Amino acid sequence: MSKIPKEAFTGAQEIDFSEEKEFWNTYQLEDGTTLKVKLVLRGVKRLNKYEPDGAPIYAINSMNVVRAVNVPPELKAKPKKREMNPV
Repeated sequence: MSKIPKEAFTGAQEIDFSEEKEFWNTYQLEDGTTLKVKLVLRGVKRLNKYEPDGAPIYAINSMNVVRAVNVPPELKAKPKKREMNPV
């Protein structure tokens, strides 16, 4: 994947969005752990650049949320004492 040059963002338009659906992708690891991964969109910009077919190019700001569930007990470390009390 190529990196977008800074000058491509000149004049880019920030586009508002609303969440329609966000799904967790689930992966079963060889060690027995189940990983759940979700991409969360944080921002969208439409660049003043276009694909060869004329479609506008969008740049996104996103983050991945990862959860490990069903971790086999033998893979878990001993729980640590909390440094702070919950608020």
